[in-house]
Amino acid sequence: MAGRDGFARRLLRNYLIYAVVFVALLVALAVGERHGLSEATIGMVFLFGTVGIYAGIGVASRTSDLNEYYVAGRRVPAVFNGMATAADWMSAASFIGLAGSLYFSGFEGLAFVTGWTGGFVLVALLLAPYLRRFGQYTIPDFLGARYEGHVVRIVGLAAAVLASFVYLVAQIYGVGLVTSRFVSVEFEIGLFIGLAGILVCSFLGGMRAITWTQVAQYLVLIVAYLVPVTMLAYKSTGVPVPQLMYGPVMEKLSEREGELIWDWREAEARELYRQRAEDYVQRIAGLPESLETERRERAAELKALLARDAPAREIVQLERALRDIPPTPEAAREAWSEARDEALRRAEVPNRFAQAHPGVLPEQEAESRNNFIALVFVLMIGTAALPHILARYYTTPGVTQTRSSVFWTLFFILMLYLAAPAYAVFAKWEVYSNVVGTEISALPSWVASWGKVGMVRFEDINGDGILQLAELWLNTDAIVLATPEIAGLPYVVAGLVAAGGLAAALSTADGLLLTISNSLSHDLYFRVMRPSAPSHRRLLMSKSALLLVAIAAAWVASLRPDNILFLVGLAFSLAASAFFPALVLGIFWQRANRAGAIAGMLSGLALTMFYVMRTHPFFGGDAANAWFGIRPISAGAFGVVLGFAVIVVVSLLTPAPSPAATSFVRRVRSPESDEPDDASLH
Repeated sequence: MAGRDGFARRLLRNYLIYAVVFVALLVALAVGERHGLSEATIGMVFLFGTVGIYAGIGVASRTSDLNEYYVAGRRVPAVFNGMATAADWMSAASFIGLAGSLYFSGFEGLAFVTGWTGGFVLVALLLAPYLRRFGQYTIPDFLGARYEGHVVRIVGLAAAVLASFVYLVAQIYGVGLVTSRFVSVEFEIGLFIGLAGILVCSFLGGMRAITWTQVAQYLVLIVAYLVPVTMLAYKSTGVPVPQLMYGPVMEKLSEREGELIWDWREAEARELYRQRAEDYVQRIAGLPESLETERRERAAELKALLARDAPAREIVQLERALRDIPPTPEAAREAWSEARDEALRRAEVPNRFAQAHPGVLPEQEAESRNNFIALVFVLMIGTAALPHILARYYTTPGVTQTRSSVFWTLFFILMLYLAAPAYAVFAKWEVYSNVVGTEISALPSWVASWGKVGMVRFEDINGDGILQLAELWLNTDAIVLATPEIAGLPYVVAGLVAAGGLAAALSTADGLLLTISNSLSHDLYFRVMRPSAPSHRRLLMSKSALLLVAIAAAWVASLRPDNILFLVGLAFSLAASAFFPALVLGIFWQRANRAGAIAGMLSGLALTMFYVMRTHPFFGGDAANAWFGIRPISAGAFGVVLGFAVIVVVSLLTPAPSPAATSFVRRVRSPESDEPDDASLH
């Protein structure tokens, strides 16, 4: 015990020194900016300085010991494991996407805050202590031991890899987004710069390196989140306590929303977008003739411009328009359908920020309420089933520390989540009061800079030279990253936010990469293929898998998939439907058997994937196919229910588990011992 206390004190001292140095760096950069330090230099310092620190921790924590590589030697104190888990948990979706979702969805976005925080209550009550009592390394490891077989282990492995890979792509996409904006490089180059940082943190030291790196990353991301929102609160209200002061600003925002809803210029712009949508409907109905007609008309316009020696700018624009015409009727149908949907969204009267379950008709309100409840449900269950989060609770010294660790995780997460609604309110107030209604010729520079990376778009559809709300498009992921510039804060704050977003994405990406590689090397290679493999060969396989998975995820992220928040929601749905029923019933119901677990996991996962492909446009689906109006991000709600039902029914219809499995459940259900006898469970 004295050794543990001394270790914890050394950690506390080292991270206090690190925090002081980081704050000193912030002050130095702020002073430098006032004396002419360029924005490019500030961005470089934040990016390469923080990544360099993480890499240094990763190199210093290198290890060839299996226990250290897989579970950090099971000696991480509860407070530090809570901080590392919070960093592992608060991905690019939380840091970059959560405030953006609240910005656009208002009350409806609180489903993310409620679901994600509530999920850790389930972790503390239903899973973490029992998994720690089990010991070992991975979630498929638990499934294989509880349900006695390699088949259920492989099903768990496949589900862990699938859910974690989808989540990983979102994080690497976030890395590319941040680096491309703040180092002024192409998105793909920024993506691979960030990938190098991810690999250096995790490749040499596994869970040991990731744990201590994530503690450092949490300190960066929480400072990066709280500093700008505190400055926004002070700028708007004169009181630097955003969690308490965003209420009065929300009242002013509601008044401004009312003005914009009834403004005649806004109504004119919305009507023009509605007419545009109708035009696309007619074009789609007229295919393939409408495609040929458009091509002929554009060619004739270009010929006329060339004949009258028009300005080069007009000619270039028309040449680009001609080049962008879809090559085939199928491509035209897809492109025009997307343009129609975008025009319809802009033509809608925006929902009020504070309105709960918006909808003009009673059935629309009911559908909105159903989606809110389904999303909260999926996020709670998904939180309690994410393999890379559950694996963190293998790293504490004992069961008591695991319970404390969950408490500290919730505490550190709430520091950010309580500020997210304030961030959304202050950001929206800045845009609605200082950007919307501005002359387009006088728009601030951030519009152009963020437009270059595809995060901001606008057009003057009614030609009045003034930017209407309907004419402005902001990507959800741009709200946090761009708000410091939108609000006119010093650029050092924008650089700090970028460093925080990068820390959030890197920390989660490291945990996900390690989860995938450890599952492949431990559960597939060691448990199934080569049970006699020596330690050095298992480490080699884990590192090789880590490298290959990282490259594959970076390639998928370079294709710029859907927004970060949807990818993360999909990962939660997959994890929830695949793992939660099998884990909970495996711990609390002795009658659950191998056949039931396999059938339940496969059926829940299959239904979730089917529903997403049936309803999401990215997979060729249509939202009209939704059941009860539930959006694809909440597809796991159906998979979880089916998974529980199938496990129960199949288990009751097939032979009971062996006495060894029953004994396993009894031992795991007795987590009072602070030193789990891991070997006795195998």
